Amino acid sequence: MQSKTISITLGKGSISHNARTFIADNVDPNRTPLNVEFVNQDIKQAYHYLFDDALEKYNAKQKRSDRVIKDYYEKIRTGKQEKLFHEIIVQVGNKDTMNATSENGQLAKEILSQYMDDFLERNKNLYVFSAHLHMDEETPHLHIDFIPYTNGSKRGLETRVSLKKAMEELGFIGKGKQETEYNLWVNAEKEHLAQIMQTHEIEWQKLDTHNQHLSVYDFKKQERIKEVEELTKQVDSLVDKINDYQQDIHDVDQLTSEITDDLWNIPEPRRFMSSNSYKKDIIEPFIKKLKTVIKRIINDYLRLRHEVKELRTRILPLRIKINEQDELIDRLLDENRINSTKLKKLQRVLGQKTYEEILNKPKEKRKNVREKDYR
Repeated sequence: MQSKTISITLGKGSISHNARTFIADNVDPNRTPLNVEFVNQDIKQAYHYLFDDALEKYNAKQKRSDRVIKDYYEKIRTGKQEKLFHEIIVQVGNKDTMNATSENGQLAKEILSQYMDDFLERNKNLYVFSAHLHMDEETPHLHIDFIPYTNGSKRGLETRVSLKKAMEELGFIGKGKQETEYNLWVNAEKEHLAQIMQTHEIEWQKLDTHNQHLSVYDFKKQERIKEVEELTKQVDSLVDKINDYQQDIHDVDQLTSEITDDLWNIPEPRRFMSSNSYKKDIIEPFIKKLKTVIKRIINDYLRLRHEVKELRTRILPLRIKINEQDELIDRLLDENRINSTKLKKLQRVLGQKTYEEILNKPKEKRKNVREKDYR
């Protein structure tokens, strides 16, 4: 019976990358049609589906207007307590043992598809709005994006976003920093995936991973992810401003259409009114008012058009930079996988003791150098 490793890691949550809205350098577009799309729902629609009823009940109870939540999606997006969503990347084996272009790659596809089939039933508090199986990279892997939520909450909305509570309702109670609710859940998911692998006569190969030496890659990856998140927030903010300006433009247009009929009607002269009085008392004030309104409309309209154009100009380079950062993250992930595989092979060849001695030598050397400098 052959054995393969299991990997379930946190993803960066790039929905456009997962759905192949854009193609990164590490993707073979000729194999993209082989990908599997299980779910692809707009995240805002998912939030409406999950939380609109609870939001309406919550707002109906509020006596103060400042406690009313207009948009729950925006509240979570701009807040710091919870993430909008979470992503895991699930993989069996690696590019050498389960390459996407090989027969084993097809086997990996079948295993991951079976894993996804009962994911929703097994994790009822994790609402999956995006799930894609990629066959157009070196190793088949599954991206699952979900919104963790809890029901029956006594604080805030009855149904609200909460990773901790969602995991607890699934039966995973944290026991400290090493055994968090999330870590316990991931381990349970690995066990379930291992059971599916057993039906295909594949054992779970558990390796002791010494990944301290890969912390540089992890750090770079996390920094790039943070940068992408910040850039995405900037884009979202600019898009919101554009939408506000578009609404202002619409209001100006609406104002123009509403006042046109009355604005252009010149008042009739009063009975027995002289022409001079009519001009002074009615015509001149009417023209002055007309000029003021038209000038305001034109100025507002031109200003808003200019600001919208500027915002769109600012968004374009941000979107390009986001795509570049996404591609860089993918490269870092590939480097991480390659180096991890090489180091595991080296560990098996040298043996655990020799392997650790080699890893510790650079640290001891740096320590001796620092002590020498102080002396």
